[in-house]
Amino acid sequence: MQLHSLKELDSSEGTVQLHDRTEEGHLILHPRPNPHDPNDPLRWPKWKKFICFFSVCSFAFMANYAIGGLAPAFYPLSIEFNKTMTETSALLIWPILVLGVFNFLWVPIANYFGKRPIFVFATLLLCLAYLWGAVAQSFGSLLWSNIVAAFAGSASEALAASIVNDVFFLHQRANLMSWYMNAISGGNTIGPLICGFVVTGSSWRVQKWVAFGLVALNFLLVVLFVPETRYDRTELMKSPASSTRSLSLDSESTPTKSEEPTAINDETDIEKANASPVIKAVHPAHREPAVDIPKKTFLQELSLWSGLPKNTNLLKLFIRPLPMIAYPAVILAFLGFAVSLAWVVAINILNSFVLQAPPYNWKPDINGLINIPGLIGNLIGAWIGGWVVDRYSDWRSRKNGGVFQPETRLHLLIIPGLIVPAGCLLWGYGVARSMHWTALFFANGMVSVGLTAVPTMTMTYVSDSYLPVNADALTLVVGLKNVVAFGFLYGIVPWVDKTGNINAFGTQAGIFVLIMLLAIPMIIWGQQIRHTTAAWRIIL
Repeated sequence: MQLHSLKELDSSEGTVQLHDRTEEGHLILHPRPNPHDPNDPLRWPKWKKFICFFSVCSFAFMANYAIGGLAPAFYPLSIEFNKTMTETSALLIWPILVLGVFNFLWVPIANYFGKRPIFVFATLLLCLAYLWGAVAQSFGSLLWSNIVAAFAGSASEALAASIVNDVFFLHQRANLMSWYMNAISGGNTIGPLICGFVVTGSSWRVQKWVAFGLVALNFLLVVLFVPETRYDRTELMKSPASSTRSLSLDSESTPTKSEEPTAINDETDIEKANASPVIKAVHPAHREPAVDIPKKTFLQELSLWSGLPKNTNLLKLFIRPLPMIAYPAVILAFLGFAVSLAWVVAINILNSFVLQAPPYNWKPDINGLINIPGLIGNLIGAWIGGWVVDRYSDWRSRKNGGVFQPETRLHLLIIPGLIVPAGCLLWGYGVARSMHWTALFFANGMVSVGLTAVPTMTMTYVSDSYLPVNADALTLVVGLKNVVAFGFLYGIVPWVDKTGNINAFGTQAGIFVLIMLLAIPMIIWGQQIRHTTAAWRIIL
């Protein structure tokens, strides 16, 4: 197998001209849409993009809704099935492992056969798994239904993130990635919030029945409104117009008119720019031949077959993500995502055993209210990691002569780097000292900020830096973060029992700070690191 470098696939190395050098600083579209192909996902109308994105986000939400949503029922479930706290926590811990590991199955298959057939099949399987869980009569049956649901839901993690890069432009990525992260985290906050009331009013089975119905509806949405988003733009990225590394190193360098990508006045003109025949005059990679491709009909888009990629095979696609671990950005992203997830889920596992036992003695419906600050924390984190970071990166690029540097995505990691450790310490001391419930609520909200802010910033940074192989890189990020999180969560209950909440959560705060400090070398020397790693021949 011949190995390639990232430079061969993308000569920009992640540094691109985001604004032109006019006084107005018009926005330049990255990646460049194919002017001759109306089927290019970047050229889809806005309504089509957002319905597709909503369908995928709904799938990610529902993949977590009825698994993580059972957390308030753990205490009554342990009584119903005569299980210990550690045994009951398996309903959440093992699915977390499965959610990560099986990304290594779904992503290569989707890259080979197409993303659409995988999403259609996985949504149907998730629907059937929730039906199984609703009628399960034993703890083992319920556990295996959650594991199968996690197997199906694992298709939503890296693949859904890669669809953001398939359908939207660079200047939109962080904001859209934040909504996707909200969908994942929202399942783990809204689900328990609803489940608390459901368990008190009827039974935990109702939670599964509701999930079954919602996933069935989403299955129809995926079948009808999620076309194939896989698109080969290798030649576009290799062309001279895509390379702006010289602009960042030499501020006097100016591309010729024929090399400039399409510039637009504002975001409302994106669809006009995509549809305009003027694009054909500014993309040298597509001057010969200038033959327009017919637009697919709605029935053609419903097809589950989109052909096989050239010059590759399935075995290569299974192996291809593994060398991505050599990239520093991937290491930062998976470690940051892992601890952000683990600390939140640790609180989800423990809170019912804390709040439904003395001295609080809460019922499951009141216990579920702890997810309100969790949801607020998720929304704040997603806003910071998404909308704020997009605007901040845009502002920095204007100050840098219109040149975008991916490292600007990481500057605001200082916010979760301060808030999350403080939340860990507050939870540890709050539980150990039996502090007022508001302290525990604030702690959960503070820790939850990291679950959306950190992955949004770091995964967007990975996509910006390694766009041609972003699906493989994100597969490694998502798969490894769940494996690491599983290791922490598998031992969280014995850890807390042995050392106490203060020591356990104090250690978690320290670990989080250390991982956030790994971003400092990338912020300072990021361009040099990307330039060096782009020459590594590790891509199959």
